Amino acid sequence: MAMASDKQANEENELLLSLPKDRGLGRGGYLHLFQDFWCPPFCFQGVINFQNHFLAKDNDVFVASFPKSGTTWLKALTFVIVNHQRFPSFEHHPLLSSNPHELVSFPEFILSHNLDDQIISLSNMSEPRLLATHLPFPSLPESITKSNCKIIYICRNPFDTFVSAWEFFTKISSVSSPALTFEEAFEKYCNGIMGFGPWWSHMLGYWNESITRPNKVLFLKYEDLKEDAVFHVKRMVEFLDTPITQGEDSTAVIENIINLCRFEKMKDLEVNKSGVIDNIVEKKNFFRKGKIGDWINYFSPSMIEKLSKIIEEKLSGSGLSFKLHS
Repeated sequence: MAMASDKQANEENELLLSLPKDRGLGRGGYLHLFQDFWCPPFCFQGVINFQNHFLAKDNDVFVASFPKSGTTWLKALTFVIVNHQRFPSFEHHPLLSSNPHELVSFPEFILSHNLDDQIISLSNMSEPRLLATHLPFPSLPESITKSNCKIIYICRNPFDTFVSAWEFFTKISSVSSPALTFEEAFEKYCNGIMGFGPWWSHMLGYWNESITRPNKVLFLKYEDLKEDAVFHVKRMVEFLDTPITQGEDSTAVIENIINLCRFEKMKDLEVNKSGVIDNIVEKKNFFRKGKIGDWINYFSPSMIEKLSKIIEEKLSGSGLSFKLHS
């Protein structure tokens, strides 16, 4: 068995080395072009293991996102909704003592090591299982795309996504892989070179699926969620068909959920001020500003023009668009 796994690891390593690579926004500096997306090397083996070994259950719930698009917030909201019957008290909720990334795992990250143990632990999770992914829709395991499990996807306007990503990856860069300058990173981003990018094909994959199969994929925009949280959290509750909607106090429950997951509240919790996730990322780095339109403080007029043209060109005819809050 060990020899077989060694052989597989060698084959995966050879495959990784054969792929086109480039520097871009992502953990570790270099990214590899795999299945038409830019895969960070630290999770390459995990992506393959996820695709080959993960068995979805019909009642699974996945939160999917392009990095730095509101992932932490979506994980928190969905965790509270899915587990409302298990944890009905908002005063003693797991979210008050654990970071959302500790409560909702990425299989493509955790399956990079101790495969057998992690598969067992995933299969033994209490149901409905709630998991997360940054993978583009076409690269999800077939068991997810072909089962009845549900996916909630969040995206953010590409201007704020870039600023958030640049700030985040600059903070976690190391001496061995120094951060790109803002201008260098912007050029890479415009060419789609960011972990799990291109961002436009990532968004469009889930967007098109949400139109084709609205019972399978719920598509959210970060900006919409910020502007009318009650309406969109209700959409999430209805999409997941959870019992919160029963009874006259459902709106009060939804307002309590929103309050529990408020950016300012989560940022202020002791559990999110110190400690690290995956032994790499400090928890506090997941809570920067959480604002809409902060990009205006970073972009030059020529950058605004360039990215605006790319958005128009890439999303043209799809029906997907963004209001830019400048």
